[in-house]
Amino acid sequence: MTFFEIIILAIIQGLTEFLPISSSAHLILPAEILGWRQQGLAFDVAVHVGSLLAVMIYLRSDIARLTVAWFSTGFSRQQTTESKLAWWIIVSTIPGVIFGYLMKDFIAENLRVAIVIAITTIVFGLLLWYADATAKQTKKIENIGLKEAVIIGLAQAVAIIPGTSRSGITMTAGLMLGLDRESTAKFSFLLSIPIILGAGLFSVLGLLESASKVNWNELLYGVAFSFVAAYLCIFLFLNWISRIGMLPFVIYRLVLGFVLLYIVLG
Repeated sequence: MTFFEIIILAIIQGLTEFLPISSSAHLILPAEILGWRQQGLAFDVAVHVGSLLAVMIYLRSDIARLTVAWFSTGFSRQQTTESKLAWWIIVSTIPGVIFGYLMKDFIAENLRVAIVIAITTIVFGLLLWYADATAKQTKKIENIGLKEAVIIGLAQAVAIIPGTSRSGITMTAGLMLGLDRESTAKFSFLLSIPIILGAGLFSVLGLLESASKVNWNELLYGVAFSFVAAYLCIFLFLNWISRIGMLPFVIYRLVLGFVLLYIVLG
């Protein structure tokens, strides 16, 4: 890859991993539309590492509280709000892990194409608009229980389909369950940590045999640029989402989806 391609792809990953607009879709599109070669597994892992570092550093105080609470009271009868939330993150992660493991080959071979991305971008964009427009937004993140954790986890499992957006569909589910925008966004970001970490570790296993062929400079640049983009994205999104709502992202998804349909079918 050229340095320009590295920067663009890393920034795309950093921005779209946490915005409700699908990171996988945007990483596939340059190859589909611009003719760029696929970035490959190693670079894909690198930019996800950058995103993972960004969300872990930004939410470090939340992560520390949840971890301490889970280890201290998570297995006792006297659960705290933090230890319960840690359990709900674990519960919500399970469907995505199972779905991802069972369906990864089928998805990779059949659904990582522009027409699927176009359709899912539009459909799940409209669903996000409906959820945001009708949401009661009466619950906070501490009000999440087993029901909410299971439903959001099942929603996250659907995000294995390219164009769906993991953050988008988990926020959609959270809004439909009555969570306010900031709470559903924060839970979605916390939920991204085990998923990105698990997927990254699984992908690393595939790199061990070809480590000598890896371009480490490309990977370091990928980590750095995706980290900066992701950190800024998280900061701005959490500070603005209560005021701006989901409509700007819905409009973007609809425009992107119909442009893709025009390119593919036209």
